[in-house]
Amino acid sequence: MSDAATKETGYTNGAGAHTETMLPPHGGAFYPAPYKEKQFRQFANPAPLGLSAFALTTFILSLVNVGSRGIHTNSIVLGCAYAYGGLVQLLAGMWEMAVGNTFGATALSSYGGFWISFALIITGGSQSYGVIAAYDDPSLPDGTVNKHVSSALGFYLTGWWIFTTILLLCTFRSTVAFFSLFLTLDLAFLMLSIAHFITDDKGNPGKNLTTAGGVFGLMAAFLAWYCAYAGIVDSKNSWWSVPVLHFPWSETGKEKRRASDSAA
Repeated sequence: MSDAATKETGYTNGAGAHTETMLPPHGGAFYPAPYKEKQFRQFANPAPLGLSAFALTTFILSLVNVGSRGIHTNSIVLGCAYAYGGLVQLLAGMWEMAVGNTFGATALSSYGGFWISFALIITGGSQSYGVIAAYDDPSLPDGTVNKHVSSALGFYLTGWWIFTTILLLCTFRSTVAFFSLFLTLDLAFLMLSIAHFITDDKGNPGKNLTTAGGVFGLMAAFLAWYCAYAGIVDSKNSWWSVPVLHFPWSETGKEKRRASDSAA
């Protein structure tokens, strides 16, 4: 975590006695509200691990969604979706519970579950779980996808868009980097879910909306890496830190403004 993020703010009671120590909201800690550090045991910050796992898996799938280098088959994401974006991110979410971060635990564990479930859905061949095959229609011409497949995936992605919107609403008083991450991810889920409801003649998801979802997904991936870097870097391992930019209406933003006014 950067030096700015680890600056502690002391709160006192009416008698002037110190009551607790809080850390300001910080994207690299995956925490949108002032964070009370646990004193009884020292834990590392699990957020950068979860953010990195999310970023890489999202990056790969989003490159496929935008059709980078002519690749349109998403099988390449399976390895990361099972092992890194899935299992590792799920573990990071569990460790967020240990450090008392409800938001981080909910978000990272849920998106870890998303990647595992997504991998189970798209796994094909002899290892297929039969999710997509259940919608096969032998009466359709070769090369045509049953539109029910796209609609079912649209239901799935719409649910994740709703969940991401809920998380987005919890970031309005945090930092610009943190808010931007969930905003772009929210838009990615929205574009992809709509794309699966608007199919072409062969039952494939809408190309333009899929591309748009891929673009927003790439933005979310780089923002997740940015927040992960902000959570890793400090004066002990680097010469510089990166700004996460607190909103002026956030508690930290108000505190800085009061300090500036007092100095003036």
